[in-house]
Parts: sequence; C-alpha cells; structure tokens
Amino acid sequence: MKSPILLAGSLALAFAASLTQTPAHAQATKMDPGKSEFEANCAACHGLSGKGDGPVVPALKNKPTDLTQLAKKNGGVLPVPQLVETIRGEKRIDAHGTADMPAWGRRFRIAAIEHYVDMPYDPEAYVRARILTLVEYINRLQAK
Repeated sequence: MKSPILLAGSLALAFAASLTQTPAHAQATKMDPGKSEFEANCAACHGLSGKGDGPVVPALKNKPTDLTQLAKKNGGVLPVPQLVETIRGEKRIDAHGTADMPAWGRRFRIAAIEHYVDMPYDPEAYVRARILTLVEYINRLQAK
C-alpha cells in the first residue's frame, strides 16, 4: 500500500506537468488581432490576401487598392502615416470617391461607445489601437 504522502506527491507532480504542456488545440487557435480586424473590416473589399480581390469588388465604383504592394510602391517602406490617415478616414482618396472606403475611425469610435457604455475609457486610444493593429497586419501582407 502506498503512503498518503507518496500518493499526494505523485498527484502534485502530475498536476504540475500538465500545467507546462500546451494542448494541441490551444496552439492551433492562437489569437491574431490584426488578422481578425482585417477579416472583419477589410477583406470584403481588399480580399483575404489583401490584393484587392474581395467578394464585393463587382459592386464597387473603383477596384480596391492592392495592399500587398504599398511598401513596394513607396521605396520598400510601408507609408504608415498615410495608411493611418486613410483607415481613419482623414485622408480623401480620389479613387475612393465619396463612399467606397468607410471612415473606420468614426466607426471604431461608435463601436467603443456601444462597448464601454458606462465605463470610463479613452476613445482616441481605442480607435488608435484598432487602426495600428490593422496597420501591423497590413505590414505582414507586404510582398517581399
């Protein structure tokens, strides 16, 4: 018969070992906020690949920008300030006309109001974080 101390020690070791192992399903579902934001807000027009081939393209006046070529067209550097202004809706783009590209800054601000209802928050920080998450993901889409 095993002693209670030996049994407790064995159970403690087994529990500790289980904490250090990452389940396979947890590894497969790593969170990618930039990709999630892109898929939810950009992929309909720009496509999942970012090449401007989203499913709503036939309904648009102008073909969306191929986001994978932004750095290449800017000497190998992603034009972050212009990209932020465009996503935010502060920079008018002639190709967008007046309605093709939503002003995401305004939409994100409204989403914050709806989400945080009675909690104090900084709406500008909320909007900036969501836009920078998108910019970081778009940076990963750049053609090499």
